[in-house]
Amino acid sequence: MRDYARIAPRKIVFSMIYSMSKNGKPLMPTKRCGKVKRLIKRVKAKGVRLLYGSSCFTQPVALGIVAGSKSTGISAAAEKEELDAAEVQLRADKVDLLSTRRLFRHARRSGKTGHLQPRFNSRIRSKHKGWLAPSIENKIQTHIKTASAVHKILPIAKTVVEAASFDIQKFRNPDISGAECQNGEQRGFWNEGECVLFRDGHRCYGRKCCNNRMLRAHNIKSQKIGDDSPNDLITLRKDCRSDYRDAHGHHSGKLKLNLKRRQSFRDAAFMGIMRWAFCNRLMEMYPNADMTNGCIEKNTRIRNGLEKDHAVDARCISENPTSAQIDAIYMQISAGRRKRQLHKATINKGGKRKLNQAPKYAHGYQLFDKARMPDGHKGFIIGRRLSGGFDVRTLDGERISSSIRYKKLKPLTKRTAILTERRYVASSRLKAGVSAA
Repeated sequence: MRDYARIAPRKIVFSMIYSMSKNGKPLMPTKRCGKVKRLIKRVKAKGVRLLYGSSCFTQPVALGIVAGSKSTGISAAAEKEELDAAEVQLRADKVDLLSTRRLFRHARRSGKTGHLQPRFNSRIRSKHKGWLAPSIENKIQTHIKTASAVHKILPIAKTVVEAASFDIQKFRNPDISGAECQNGEQRGFWNEGECVLFRDGHRCYGRKCCNNRMLRAHNIKSQKIGDDSPNDLITLRKDCRSDYRDAHGHHSGKLKLNLKRRQSFRDAAFMGIMRWAFCNRLMEMYPNADMTNGCIEKNTRIRNGLEKDHAVDARCISENPTSAQIDAIYMQISAGRRKRQLHKATINKGGKRKLNQAPKYAHGYQLFDKARMPDGHKGFIIGRRLSGGFDVRTLDGERISSSIRYKKLKPLTKRTAILTERRYVASSRLKAGVSAA
């Protein structure tokens, strides 16, 4: 990762100002901040959109996108200099939230509550061709949003995407080849449970005094985020399973097992699923999009002596690795809008259910709104109190103020699905510093 350092907010100078023509077409960015200020003052430019005709001469700009499961890198570079760079962190809580919703739904349909019976004829998976899991769909949409945002502010002539493919069986057994790839560990068994019971000899993995009745395959990791691979399943009796985990999937502590968890291939599986889905959608939106391999990017980066970084990798695949590095980078995080769960799972005395959602607005501010501190620093509102004290932090978690009064804050921008923070890159040829913008 790159090195970042803080500088005083009053010393910050915008390195690039992106502009559009009168017809809405993106133009080449400029560093002449004084000229832009004079155009706005003379009402010849509204924001970054010109109000008069221009020649619209542009240079060919290539956009590089390094797709990933946890984070992605974006770089738009011309022949001589880099015009835009960003690192985007994707949401990692989607699987846990959906699994929690599934547990609550099953609890409503079980026991004495006979409402909300399952409707198998209204499943989305069987109706829509090309359906993907919501956790995967959310990450693909984030990739597309960030790519579309760059196309709106820069005249992109070519888009190159690096989306790697992984062979999970090669990870588990590097010597596998030929017909062995078709003969997995579940070959000859009806399902995963039968395979696990046969592997464990139909014996409980918990207490030694078990009578080995009512056995079932239990997930080592969790009911929420565990998969159905036999390596993540063990044989447990019903009582041992309840002593090992409670109804919410957490360790109860009554039974301790010395279990060794294998390496997770969740990210590799995600890249295998989203690789063509993301590329095909991007090619439909922008016909100039193309794909490349990670080996080409690695060779280009090593040959030019560049550091390992997501934005640098994106610049290498944009076919302009030798262009001058931009002095500022945009750090972006994909965040959820608000909690979907209305009430707490635990019901208080008297049958009262406590709300799980906070009010949308507290003293006129939403969660993740961007505000300016009295000393000039900028941050995001992470926590709000009805008493008026707000918790303001940067995107990397650095706390600016733990409890500042809302009256002392100056609102800048409302919250969006992708939070953006602008920072300066510290290198030998650039002034060390981080923008608090």
